[in-house]
Amino acid sequence: MIAQSAPPASTLADATTASMPLAVRLFDELRRLTADGVGVTRDSYGAGEQLAHDLFEEAARSLDLETRKDPAGNLYMTLPGKERSLPAWFVGSHLDSVLHGGNYDGAAGVVAGLTALDALRRAGARPLRDITVMGIRAEECSTWFVGHHGGHLGSRAVLGLLWPGELDSAVHVRSGKTLAQCIDEAGFDSTCFRGNSGPYLKPERIAGYLELHIEQGPVLEHRGYPVGIVTGIRGALRGRSARTTGGYTHSGAVPHELRQDAVLASAELVNTLDTVWTRMRAANRDMVYTVGKFFTDPEHHSIVKVPGEVNFAFDIRSQDIGVLDEMRGVVTKLAEEIGARRNVHIDLGEMSLVRPAEMDAAIRAHMKTGCVELSIPYMDIPSGAGHDAADFHDAGIPAAMIFIRNANGSHNPDEAMEMDDFALGTRLLTWTLATADRIEPASAPAH
Repeated sequence: MIAQSAPPASTLADATTASMPLAVRLFDELRRLTADGVGVTRDSYGAGEQLAHDLFEEAARSLDLETRKDPAGNLYMTLPGKERSLPAWFVGSHLDSVLHGGNYDGAAGVVAGLTALDALRRAGARPLRDITVMGIRAEECSTWFVGHHGGHLGSRAVLGLLWPGELDSAVHVRSGKTLAQCIDEAGFDSTCFRGNSGPYLKPERIAGYLELHIEQGPVLEHRGYPVGIVTGIRGALRGRSARTTGGYTHSGAVPHELRQDAVLASAELVNTLDTVWTRMRAANRDMVYTVGKFFTDPEHHSIVKVPGEVNFAFDIRSQDIGVLDEMRGVVTKLAEEIGARRNVHIDLGEMSLVRPAEMDAAIRAHMKTGCVELSIPYMDIPSGAGHDAADFHDAGIPAAMIFIRNANGSHNPDEAMEMDDFALGTRLLTWTLATADRIEPASAPAH
């Protein structure tokens, strides 16, 4: 494929600057629509997420983009290319949020995509291929769905990556409805993801997937860089619905050796895993570990009772699949040993494994060239958090990510992305889309 000429980098940069009022308006309106008094709440397959999708669909139509939705409810906003039979470039991120979250996590990628398309038009750059901005559903589903599932339900559904039975084993925390019921009651069609019909999004029809996202940690802020080019995304081993069952009894009358204390057994397990994490770090093995839920039953717990039940969740992440496989064995063995010694049953539930994803080397190299041409300071950076880009990678589609500096982390109402930093990242995205057909063909899937 012969690469098409693109406007000079300075022209693309000026056009992106001229399009920034669109980004500011979308962020402001999104915050207004989904504010919850603390931060924002855009629940997966709920009212907040739907308000966000409606806002972006209206914005896309005002830009004369083609719009459509898929059977999972994901939104597609397309700028037609000159040769529409060619595989398209996709740009996207998610539009849901955690409870009381920030306004930028996820949404910044969709805002950047629409801003970049507007900038391409301002610069007079009609792309060779279609460019589709995708507003993705239910990426934050680990907040909103319990049960056995692999996360990122909106993207994985249309990429053909759902596990057998996952439509029914993922259950919404607020409504108690299954993923299939949530999809259907939102006006879409879960039956399209049952059986062996193949993925809705065909990998051979996608040239690559690009995602802009705020960094969810402090590295760019501490290193003084506004932009990061993501090298890879950590995988995760998760126990979403672990439970320790012991025996309720009197807190003053039962001696230590006769107790079945669910809290102390669970605490020993999670604390021992922290010790294992320390050993992993000392051996320079990549790993992070979190216990995000740990609670007794409010119907039964009391200061005068030995606790008989604890529910908890754990999240172990690494860029090394060997670490995740090893930790599955470690957690299982510890649960058995501690349970036997303390006379309780520790049920880890069905642990889910998400494999690490390396970002496409050729697209990353191309982005670095763009940073040089646009005079954007950047650094290479791994992602400790999961993203839809990993699912595109897992489906065999070249994927890459741009991180934007964010002083206060994410999944909280204090996300602190500066619009000047966002403008630099969006400028890089615009340049990458305008020059995408210069990327080495080796980065594209075989068609």
